[in-house]
Amino acid sequence: MNKVKICVVGAGRWGKNHISTLFELDVLGGIVETDGKKRKEIQSLYPDIGCFDSLDNAFHVDFDGYIIATPPISHLPLATKILKYGKPVLVEKPLTMSADEANSIKSVLNESNGRLLVGHLLLFHPEIEKMKSMVDDGLIGDIQYMYSNRLNLGVVRKEENVFWSFAPHDISLFQLFSNNFPMDVHSSGKAFIQEKVHDTTITYLKYPNGVQGHIYVSWLHPFKEHRLVLIGSKGSLHFEDSAENKPLLFYKKDPGSDLSLLSLKNKPSIVIEYEQSLPLTNELKYFIDVINGRAIDKATIEEGIDVVKILEMATNSLNMPPNSKSPLPKGDLPARPVRSDGAEYDKQ
Repeated sequence: MNKVKICVVGAGRWGKNHISTLFELDVLGGIVETDGKKRKEIQSLYPDIGCFDSLDNAFHVDFDGYIIATPPISHLPLATKILKYGKPVLVEKPLTMSADEANSIKSVLNESNGRLLVGHLLLFHPEIEKMKSMVDDGLIGDIQYMYSNRLNLGVVRKEENVFWSFAPHDISLFQLFSNNFPMDVHSSGKAFIQEKVHDTTITYLKYPNGVQGHIYVSWLHPFKEHRLVLIGSKGSLHFEDSAENKPLLFYKKDPGSDLSLLSLKNKPSIVIEYEQSLPLTNELKYFIDVINGRAIDKATIEEGIDVVKILEMATNSLNMPPNSKSPLPKGDLPARPVRSDGAEYDKQ
């Protein structure tokens, strides 16, 4: 593997995580931060790393790749500039604040023959990879229902509501496990702190292959809960990312001896072992491999566009009168990402 140097654009709360992890991997090359106070603080922590007040000034140094960890509203101009400069880029989630913007980035990506990774962090979580392999092996049968709770008492955003802030993680997982694009998205919620900026939402998704699911997000919750459950015809998987030791549990269904009673029981849960590693470290190692020439087979631009389209569908639903159907987003038909095994999403 060739030694690379990566520049992080944005030294905010999540940007600092990128910076510290890249430093541990010995590939941190530079930091761009427009806020003078933040830049001074980061310079004191990393005195040997170059800090810049603009992306243009960072271009004076020949970095091998860039990470955009700024608010989503700035992703389009920054990603466009980096791609035109001819460098690989990792763009934090959500890719953009609209499908039109996301497609603009894709056009530049294609024109420049560039490389772009979307920061769908949980796709690099070892537990998610284990769950995916169990689903592909048929251990829980056909997926029937999925739900995700991402709840916390945390930072309240001004530029985006809680669904745009929290749910891209969960949408990317629903896309991974459903292998399809939802035909209907219905969302409801409430803005308590700021007008028109929802603090809590529940979103229901229906897929053409019969899979359904819901995503519950809130930044007003009194305790932290990051829970993902997959319910299948033969069993279920339960992962609690906020619990100690982050257990992955498998429940096998026992239909009982008399099916006429329509009674289903879970056998005792089985704790599933999986590799313990940090998702952000895995993601950044993957990005380093991309810089060194690896083909991108997950967290692709197409997946990023689909997530933004679903976010838009949910937003349309939030703003529509009750009992109305959420329409498909404007523009072309939903993108169909290619899975890591090379196959397309189901077309039924």
